[in-house]
Amino acid sequence: MRQIQLLLAYNGTDYQGWQQQKTGRTIQGILCETIQSITSEHTRLTAASRTDAGVHALGQVAVVRTRSGLSPDVLMRACNAKLPDDIRILQATEVHERFSPRYRARRKRYFYMIFIGRNPSVFFRHYVWDIKAQLDLDKMTYAAQYLLGEHDFSCFKASGCGSKRPVRTIFSLDITTHKSMNFMKVPIKGHFIRISVEADAFLRHMVRNIVGTLVEIGRGTMTPDIMTDLLKSRDRKRAGPTAPAKGLFLEKIIY
Repeated sequence: MRQIQLLLAYNGTDYQGWQQQKTGRTIQGILCETIQSITSEHTRLTAASRTDAGVHALGQVAVVRTRSGLSPDVLMRACNAKLPDDIRILQATEVHERFSPRYRARRKRYFYMIFIGRNPSVFFRHYVWDIKAQLDLDKMTYAAQYLLGEHDFSCFKASGCGSKRPVRTIFSLDITTHKSMNFMKVPIKGHFIRISVEADAFLRHMVRNIVGTLVEIGRGTMTPDIMTDLLKSRDRKRAGPTAPAKGLFLEKIIY
């Protein structure tokens, strides 16, 4: 049995997330159906990160187990010819049969996009959280530093999370502002905020819950030093709301 590693990009807007379900379109489900139509065999596909409904990916990693004799490059081209336009295989390589994209990952990097203002671009409506109020970025940046390092992140864990161990290590959490974003090589002006976070792993909705809490701090409804109390409390109800899925991108898996 061979294992082919796939580097994937997808727009999650029209999907119920990565994980295959009984109802609804999923990234995993579409990929499995596509590969099965090419290899004529039941397909197993495992990803490094199970992105939620509406979340996008620039560098998702998955492996497919197959007995097919097709080379990785031929399999990739055949799949891309059949996949919908919002899912693409960027690279395919053969890996050891014991390689696990999830458990071999050393770090995962996500970023979240926010637009501040009353007139967001129509071209970014599926990719940013549109916030009308101004945010205090200094307070948000100060609060973010409390989350660096190893902590129990139960206060940012969604219900239904399957992880038995809520301890994670955040290596970086950066907040940057941008006066424009490029679209088709054309700069779209506005007030954009990008929140980038890199960790050894993430709990369910962890990034979106952190972003929602940082936004509340930026609005002034929470103080920056509340982060210490939130971590100690391990109480999800005390943290901020869950940010919308559409602003979240899986950027890279690091091995």
